[in-house]
Amino acid sequence: MSPRILLATSLLAALFSLTLAPAPASAQAPASAPKSLDDLLTQVQHADQRDADLNKQREAQFAAARDQQAQLLATAKKDKDSLDGQSTALQKQFEDNDKQIATLSQSRDAAAGNLGELFGVMRQSAGDFASAARNSMLSVQFPDRIAELDHLAQTKTMPPMEDLQKFWFEMQREMTEGGKVTRFQASVTEPDGTKTKKEVLRVGPFVAISDGKFLAYDTGADSFSVPPKQPPHHFRSVASSFEDQTSGYQKMVVDPTRGVLIGLFSQRPEVIDRIRLGGWVAYVIITVGVIGAILGVYQFFFLTLTSAKVNGQLGNMARLSENNPLGRVMLVFKGQNVPKDEDAEVVELRISEAVLKELPPIQRIQPFLKLVVAAGPLLGLVGTVIGMIETFQTITESGSGDPKLMAAGIGRAMIATVLGLGVAIPLLFMNSALASRSKRLVQILDQQSTGLLAETLEARAHA
Repeated sequence: MSPRILLATSLLAALFSLTLAPAPASAQAPASAPKSLDDLLTQVQHADQRDADLNKQREAQFAAARDQQAQLLATAKKDKDSLDGQSTALQKQFEDNDKQIATLSQSRDAAAGNLGELFGVMRQSAGDFASAARNSMLSVQFPDRIAELDHLAQTKTMPPMEDLQKFWFEMQREMTEGGKVTRFQASVTEPDGTKTKKEVLRVGPFVAISDGKFLAYDTGADSFSVPPKQPPHHFRSVASSFEDQTSGYQKMVVDPTRGVLIGLFSQRPEVIDRIRLGGWVAYVIITVGVIGAILGVYQFFFLTLTSAKVNGQLGNMARLSENNPLGRVMLVFKGQNVPKDEDAEVVELRISEAVLKELPPIQRIQPFLKLVVAAGPLLGLVGTVIGMIETFQTITESGSGDPKLMAAGIGRAMIATVLGLGVAIPLLFMNSALASRSKRLVQILDQQSTGLLAETLEARAHA
């Protein structure tokens, strides 16, 4: 082989070895240029040796990695086989447990018997009692029972014995507390919206009062509220007196409808409200009636005092006095300045004049009372007509479908009529009493004056 061919072959082999893998750090150092073909051959041999050593090292690494991967694969297969065995065992245990659960469920249902029906009845009873408890004012005093009853009413499983005992206890407590009068602290909402803690007196589940006022309870609320309008005064006075008592028996207002009747009584207008409903006609009737009543009372006392004085004068006719009508009439005939020889007709006229002079004070006020007695019903009739006009106007504007729209006009009409009769009837009796007293006095004056005249004429005839 020629040197040229040998050199080319060596160069190709070196280039091929360098391309397959990187040379070690010591081999990658730049070699000195060969000075001869022998140096080049030596370098090529050394490069082949280094490549062979490097290939052996790589093969050893590949073999070690292969053995390690084989060991890991064997371990993974072993673990897989173990897990497959566990999965099979667990699957079998799951199937056995499922069968056992089905068997136990059948046994439980068979052993329960009517407990399922009993459980349904219990849930229905708990729901009904929960609704009743929300409507009861006892829930303000015992607020935690609503949540417990709702839990029993909504549970899907058989409740434990403790919950059933609580249910029984709440029902028993509702009955027991319903027969008690209890004081306790509770939240009370005022009409202006403020909420304060106050002492509340509860009379069973019927009424609750605080500071002499009736309290209202809204369904499901945790506090009482003070209604903006209270029941009539006699109801409040009974409640206030009952609240002050600490023992013994006392009269009290009880609402069996738990607030409905008291609410209706609270909506009823009082006397002042009814008078306001009557309008100006009502005020006119009341004013006239009050004036008539004052004058009638004054005249009644005047006639009573005058009757007493006249009765005193009748008992002592020998001593005439000017402080009573009878005495003044008698003095007109028996006075010191009276002529003794007057004609009988003149004496009669003088006595009649004296009697007539005493009549106005005795019979005063009675004409005015008669006027009021006659005018009262007429004024009431005026108010009735005005109320009916308003009622017909309301019917014209909105129809007659809602009676509440006509209530104001009808109420005004009826109130005016009642006030007119209420003023006329008492004043009628008062006027009758005054007329009776005044007639008695006039009769006494006429009787005594006529007797005195007859006595005088008889004495003159015998003279």
